[in-house]
Amino acid sequence: MRTGTRKPRSKTRALVAAVLGVSLVSSGPGISAALADTTAESSAKQPNIVVILVDDAALMDFGAFGGEAATPNIDALAERGAMFTQYRTSPLCAPTRAMLLTGIDNHKTGVATIPEVIPDEHRGQPGYTLSLEPGVLTIADRLRSVGYRTLMSGKWHLGHTEDEMPQNHGFDRSLALAASGADNWEDKSFMPFYHEAPWYEDGKPYDLPEDFYSSKYLVDKMIDYLDTTDASKPFFAYLPFQAIHVPVQAPAEFTANYKGTFDEGWHVMRDTRYQRAQELGLIREGAPIAPMPADSRDWNSLSEEDRALYAARMEANAGMLEAMDFHIGRFMDHLKDAGTFDDTIFLVTSDNGPEQNRGDNSATLALWMRFNGYHVDLEGMGEIGSWGFIGPEWANAAASPGDLFKFYTTEGGIRVPLIISGPGVEPMRIDSPAMVTDLTPTLLDLVGAPKTALADDTVSMTGRSLFPVLTGAADSVYGEDDIRALEVSGNSALYKGDYKITRNNPPAGDSRWRLFNMADDPGETTDLSESQLEIMRDMLAAFDAYSKEMGVLEMPAGYDTVQQITRNTGTKIFQRYGWQITVAALVVLALIAGALFGTWRVLRSRTS
Repeated sequence: MRTGTRKPRSKTRALVAAVLGVSLVSSGPGISAALADTTAESSAKQPNIVVILVDDAALMDFGAFGGEAATPNIDALAERGAMFTQYRTSPLCAPTRAMLLTGIDNHKTGVATIPEVIPDEHRGQPGYTLSLEPGVLTIADRLRSVGYRTLMSGKWHLGHTEDEMPQNHGFDRSLALAASGADNWEDKSFMPFYHEAPWYEDGKPYDLPEDFYSSKYLVDKMIDYLDTTDASKPFFAYLPFQAIHVPVQAPAEFTANYKGTFDEGWHVMRDTRYQRAQELGLIREGAPIAPMPADSRDWNSLSEEDRALYAARMEANAGMLEAMDFHIGRFMDHLKDAGTFDDTIFLVTSDNGPEQNRGDNSATLALWMRFNGYHVDLEGMGEIGSWGFIGPEWANAAASPGDLFKFYTTEGGIRVPLIISGPGVEPMRIDSPAMVTDLTPTLLDLVGAPKTALADDTVSMTGRSLFPVLTGAADSVYGEDDIRALEVSGNSALYKGDYKITRNNPPAGDSRWRLFNMADDPGETTDLSESQLEIMRDMLAAFDAYSKEMGVLEMPAGYDTVQQITRNTGTKIFQRYGWQITVAALVVLALIAGALFGTWRVLRSRTS
C-alpha cells in the first residue's frame, strides 16, 4: 500500500472527558513562577515550532474534541497542551492562511478572499490582490531573521505565480500547492477552475511522484527538509495538509475502520454531536441548536442505495482524517528519534468549518469529471479516481453544535479546534476568546522572538498574543468592550462580550444582519436585532469602523457565492480554451448557416 504499514486504530474517546475536563491554570505565585522558569528555559533553547493546519475540519472532528474519527496523535498533543474551545477563524481557506501566518487581518495582507469567489469589481484593489502584498511579513520572515530554518510542505494558496510562492515569504525550503486544492493520489486538478495542480518546490514547478498520497508525501517531504538543512538551528515547520478538503480520498484500510459508523444518517450525527458538546462543556447544558437548513434532505427519504452511498462518503472522510493523523504520528516519531520532540511547540487547528459542496448535482462538473478521470460512485470510494465529498447535510451535521458550514460566518463556518502544546505550555482548557490573527504573535512570544517591524514599510500585526493566557497571567486577552471581527466576501461577523452580529450571503444566507447572545444561544437560533436595538446599533457601528480601518470593500448588489464561482470558472475556461471555443462556435454556426442555406435553395427550387 502507498501508506506503508498501517498503525492500529486507537481508542481515543476515553481521553476526551479527561482532556476537556482540565481547568484553566490559575495565576497563583507558585504556578506562575514555575511557568516563568519553563518559559525562560525554553527561550534559552530556542524551541522549534510545528504548525499543523487541517483543511475543512469541524470543531468536533478531532477525537479530543469528541469526534468519531481516530486521531490519537492529535489527541496526545491536546492531552499535554492547551485546548481552546472559543477559537474563531475565517470562513474560507486563503484568508485564514494569510492571517495565521502573519497575525494581520486578511484585508491588510492582500488576501481578503479567494480567487474562486472574488467579484470583478474587487479584483486587484488594495487588499484584494489575492497574494501577500509588500510589507506583509510572515512568521517565517520573522523567525528566519532570528536564526530559524523555515520549512513548509503543503497547501499555500497565497499567490499563483512563481514569485508569489513561499521562498519569497521567509521560507528556506518549501513544497507548495498554489491552488485551493488538488487530487490526493495523482498530479492533477480537482475542479474546472484549475487546469492543473500547481505544485512548486522552492518557487519552481514540481512534478509529483507516481506513489503520491498527499498526507504521506507532505510528511515525507518535511522530514527530508529537516534532515537536509542545518540541524544546529531551531526550525519552524509549517504543515498545511490537504485533508479533509475535497476530493475526499483515503487509503481503503483507513476508510474500512468506519464501516457502519454513519449508517443512521446526518440527523442522528448532528444530534449526537450536539449532546456530546453539552457533555464536554463546548456549549452550555440545554443550549438550543439550529435546525438543519430548510432544503436539507431527509435521510429516511433517501433510497437504500443512496443511504449506503452517502454513509460511505462519510466513512472516507473519517478515513482521510485518520490517515492524516497516522502520518502526523510518523512525523512526531521522527522528532522523538532526533531528540527534538520535547523542545518543539505544536499548534494544530483547522482553516474553517466543513465543506458543503456536492459533486453529484452538476451536469457541467459531471462532464468535466468524465474527461478528467473522476467518478462519484460507491465502488472505490476515496481511492484513485474517486471524487469524494460529504455534501451540505453531512457538513451541517459535522459542524454541530454550530449552524451551517464553510463559506459562512455562522459558528459552523468559523468555530474550529485549536491546540497548542510543548515547552512553556501546561495542560489546560482555555474557554476565553481567541482569533486566527492571534496565533503568530502568540508563537513569537512563546519562543521569545521580536514582534517589532523589520523595515519601515512593515504592516503592523492586528492580532493579540495569547501568551498571558497560556502562562496564567490573564484569563483573557479580550475585555468585555473589545471587538473581534471577520469579513470574507460579504460574509461577516463581529463579537463583543457575549454578543455577536453576523451577516451571510446567498445561497444559504439572505445578506441581513442578525444579533445573537452567544452565551445563551451558541446555535444562533434567536435573532435579537429588534429586541436589543441599542446593542445592535452599537455593534453595527463597530463593524463599520472595522471595515473602514481594514479596507473592506462593499459587495456588489445581488452577489451570490455559487453564481460567482460559476462565472469565474467560466472566465477561466474561456481564457484557457478561448480560441478553441471560438473556432468550434464558428464551425457550428457555419454548419447551421450551410444547412439553412441548403434548405432555402431546396424550398426555392420546389416553389419555382
